[in-house]
Amino acid sequence: MAQTRKVYPVGAVLLIINLLMASRIPLSRSILLLQRTNNHFPHSHFTPKRFPKSYPCPLWSSSFSSCLQTLHQSSTTTATTPPSISTCYSSFSKDPITDEANPLLQDFEFPPFDVVEASHVRPGIRAILKNLESDLEEFERTVEPSWPKLVEPLEKLVDQLTVVWGMINHLKAVKDSPELRAAIEEVQPEKVKFQLRLGQSKPIYDAFKAIQDSPQWSSLSDAQKRIVESQIKEAVLNGVALDDDKREQFNKIEQELERLSQKFGENVLDATKKFEKLITDKKDIEGLPATSLGLAAQTAVSKGHADATVENGPWIITLDAPSFMSVMQHARNRGLREEIYRAYVTRASSGDLNNTAIIDEILKLRLEKAKLLGYNNYAEVSMSTKMATVKKAEELLEKLRKASWDAAVQDMEDLKIFSKNQGAMEANDLTHWDTGFWAERLRESKYDINEEELRPFFSLPKVMDGLFNLAKTIFGIDIELADGLAPVWNSDVKFYCVKDSLGSPIAYFYFDPYSRPSEKRGGAWMDEVVSRSRVLSPNGTAPRLPIAHMVCNQTPPVGKKPSLMTFREVETVFHEFGHALQHMLTKQDEGLVAGIRGIEWDAVELPSQFMENWCYHRETLMGIAKHYETGETLPEEVYSKLLAARTFRAGSFSLRQIKFASLDLELHTNYIPGALESIYDVDQRVSKRTQVIPPLTEDRFLCGFSHIFAGGYAAGYYSYKWAEVLSADAFSAFEDVGLDNSKAVKETGNKFRETILALGGGKAPLEVFVEFRGREPSPEALLRHNGLLSVTTPA
Repeated sequence: MAQTRKVYPVGAVLLIINLLMASRIPLSRSILLLQRTNNHFPHSHFTPKRFPKSYPCPLWSSSFSSCLQTLHQSSTTTATTPPSISTCYSSFSKDPITDEANPLLQDFEFPPFDVVEASHVRPGIRAILKNLESDLEEFERTVEPSWPKLVEPLEKLVDQLTVVWGMINHLKAVKDSPELRAAIEEVQPEKVKFQLRLGQSKPIYDAFKAIQDSPQWSSLSDAQKRIVESQIKEAVLNGVALDDDKREQFNKIEQELERLSQKFGENVLDATKKFEKLITDKKDIEGLPATSLGLAAQTAVSKGHADATVENGPWIITLDAPSFMSVMQHARNRGLREEIYRAYVTRASSGDLNNTAIIDEILKLRLEKAKLLGYNNYAEVSMSTKMATVKKAEELLEKLRKASWDAAVQDMEDLKIFSKNQGAMEANDLTHWDTGFWAERLRESKYDINEEELRPFFSLPKVMDGLFNLAKTIFGIDIELADGLAPVWNSDVKFYCVKDSLGSPIAYFYFDPYSRPSEKRGGAWMDEVVSRSRVLSPNGTAPRLPIAHMVCNQTPPVGKKPSLMTFREVETVFHEFGHALQHMLTKQDEGLVAGIRGIEWDAVELPSQFMENWCYHRETLMGIAKHYETGETLPEEVYSKLLAARTFRAGSFSLRQIKFASLDLELHTNYIPGALESIYDVDQRVSKRTQVIPPLTEDRFLCGFSHIFAGGYAAGYYSYKWAEVLSADAFSAFEDVGLDNSKAVKETGNKFRETILALGGGKAPLEVFVEFRGREPSPEALLRHNGLLSVTTPA
């Protein structure tokens, strides 16, 4: 029998409703196109949404547009009839920049990822910047406070650099090399200088202010008003109102922050690549599943051990997520688990790759920047373009912490009891490298589920087919493979065309699924290549079509077997596809707020987390869970066990996210760089309230916390929990009408598409949510999905 251990009062967490209602000011995340083009968010497995549920989602916010010139498409258009795409030049340019030897400076149908080399970066970027400098000067001389004379030319002005810079930064993330790094590092200050010049343009700022104060203001659409308001706020945040001496100091800070963030991410990648553990004794790898051993042997072969085999080794363990997590969850050798864990939590914390001083300098410069702008701390700067305030974010985290704490304590007690019953010597002294292993054993025992044994039921081709069928069912779209239509950066990359119900292309996306530790950053992310845009339509009628990247780091095929995925990897793909859908299914024609653009950061995870819920939908899961060899469907009893295991250790997973978010806020509100308390002291202090097992004294997790030091989540990591409230409540709309009621699901899906996915940043997120849900958000669904309303345990 199961006995009820404790019921967590909903009232203790209902304040979340008020938190989400608190900010209705329609501010956007970032509109000035070039201001955030370097905010890539690759992350390690130790910064996930609900550890160890899925790899975190670095939502790259900024590779804005190449010019996808979309010709009018008839209903008979197919994926093999691509729209004409070219690099765009500002309307001020007398002549396009051309260089037959440089693909960055040529017209193209799709970005030439296959031929761009490091040698193209310096001359390409410098030629574009030279052209844009003169264009900007001409724009400032002729700008007028009207939509056609201000917003439209501004969007065109920056288009060429954003696509090219986005292209090379994307290649740096998925096909890194020392030569590419050096080239980007050399031209980056010049690019940032132009960004600052544009962001601090007084004529442009004055023109936006004049529009806001003019009679035409009342005639603007909601989307246009949000663009104007956000441009004004962004200009202020970019230092437009500062005196000359303070602006010069501000610009130096921005240049240095850009350089430090880039270096931080490179150090994490290099430290991850540097670690290799060669194993020759079979006893040392006992417990590792065949898939993991195959990957380890494959890695050994790539490192020069030509005779390595799955059965006899040697095997190489790395800190890349598939390898690292397999050891943590399955290796019986406790000493090996400890060694790999310690290596992971001390990445980039010593020698030439030490990120400690970089973190201190980043925090110091962010605080100086905040003071220059008139804020008390950097968190206030961050929150100025989000739904929440510092206070509301802290209140949300505290309420969720209280709701999760007792459950997390019980989770640990359950592990101690179970491991002791299994005769574990370490049962009374479980620590960080034990919890993953014993949690997996307890899950197997409690629910009779072995994740590795489920891999054969989740082959990548079947998962993608099921995902696309789901998209067709609830959103009315068709997705077709279009390999060969666009150049790709690796032979494993797939290219797809998205079509509407009439068969007309409405979007395209790349999918790069597999881990490549030698050249590819860890984590999972979605990025935009091209955004939908009316202004950048070549014929003045059909808007430009959006294109996206989807990048994951899942287990690659081994031998003749396809990529066999863990259930967590399945959830990751669904998550990233949710981001891509919001980018691709937008109906917003104002390019500056189309798709993911202009959406407040703490609402942008809604579609991604929403899509994860469908992994537990019976019809969806049974549609993708087919044995890759026999075609057998996942047994019904296994599905029931997966469903039951959904809330396993929910308190622990929730606390881990709360720890990350709380630490982020503390570092950006109260921490004083250079004072007696170090960043690691802050980590230890925050962990006392948010972790059942405190970190090791030598833990240097912060040195790998790319979310906040090499990405866009500084004073914003709380956004994952904030958006979880919205996403869980949104999915509950489908639960309310009945997940088995196909007609009602389609109707609700269409409503979701026409609001959450279609409106982009053209309307405040809370207003969009209310338009879909018919009411304001409630946290009840989140608590129910996480099992924190009523927690039960075996008697």
